[in-house]
Amino acid sequence: MGHLLGYWNKFEAIFRMDLNLDAQDRKILAELTENARIPIAELARRVGLSKTPVAQRIKHLEEIGLITGYRAILSPLKLGLTHVTYVEVSMNDTREHALQQFNAAVRAIPEVEECYMIAGSCDYLMKVRSRDMADFRRILAEKISVLPHVSNTSSHVSMEAVVEQNWTAL
Repeated sequence: MGHLLGYWNKFEAIFRMDLNLDAQDRKILAELTENARIPIAELARRVGLSKTPVAQRIKHLEEIGLITGYRAILSPLKLGLTHVTYVEVSMNDTREHALQQFNAAVRAIPEVEECYMIAGSCDYLMKVRSRDMADFRRILAEKISVLPHVSNTSSHVSMEAVVEQNWTAL
């Protein structure tokens, strides 16, 4: 469990939610977040329980919606997607119907890794992965700029990932 101390500290803020999680649930979640493919017997050994209670706890965590699934996390670098750009998007119409049209259209762009509606100087912030600057320029021109109700964009190229965490594994 010593290898998970960094994760454990990061989870403390998350686990302050009102979910009635005890120390064993926290240990199970920390281990599963580190390695979701860990065999139940090994997980049970690491958290100090037998296999049946661990399996029951995992099932409960799934039923309450804390664990929403398990998936393979692919390396963008190995896929050749080394270029990360954050794009601010301003809209010319922010009525609900326009936002719904934009939301549906942006979900269909595979290069958009994340997209958030935000409060501030723009309406949306998205994270776009591409092979290089030329590929990003194509994505911006052919896919992002033509999204419904986009009035303008501003791009910020990432030079280095300083902290990059996959909390969606929770």
